Amino acid sequence: MELAPMRYKDFVWPHNPRTYTIEYRRAMGEHKVPFGRYHLQDLGPCKRVMKGEGEFVGPKAYEQFKELASVFYADGPGVLIHPVWQAANVYFVELALAQEPRREYVRYTFTFWEGYDGYQAYARQMETGAARPADRSGETEAVWHTVVKGENLWQIARAYGEAPERVIGLNPQLKNPSLIYPGERVRVK
Repeated sequence: MELAPMRYKDFVWPHNPRTYTIEYRRAMGEHKVPFGRYHLQDLGPCKRVMKGEGEFVGPKAYEQFKELASVFYADGPGVLIHPVWQAANVYFVELALAQEPRREYVRYTFTFWEGYDGYQAYARQMETGAARPADRSGETEAVWHTVVKGENLWQIARAYGEAPERVIGLNPQLKNPSLIYPGERVRVK
């Protein structure tokens, strides 16, 4: 099975990062009590931290890294779509060269942060339609596409002249836009 490429805002990785981790964190308070004891207080879940390491290879390796760096400097959160994990609304908080760049090889690390309610809030927006662009004039009927083997949501969106984010917004039933199956119907307009 070939995985769809990872995406963030308008950047599409030419090939997926080598490693990718997600850390789920919970804030805890510790209070010392007499006789060497302590009491823990659960302060609840906090941000998820998504980290990874990848490389760009080939004659345009350094240009690809510079494109990713320009996305890093864009303000505000964006949707991170990983080929296996669910989509998440995240901030791009770290980008680093993991070695001295060479003309045809750049190794890098990255970090994204998502608040505890980041995915749930994003999913609610998708379900209520708040994240969808306004309907275009003249569109009256929904247009559906039946997925065939080898297709991914981004290819389908482009084939219909739509932005992938719009197609994702039209399909709140998709918990992970990177995983669609042959025979599944997706709304494209």
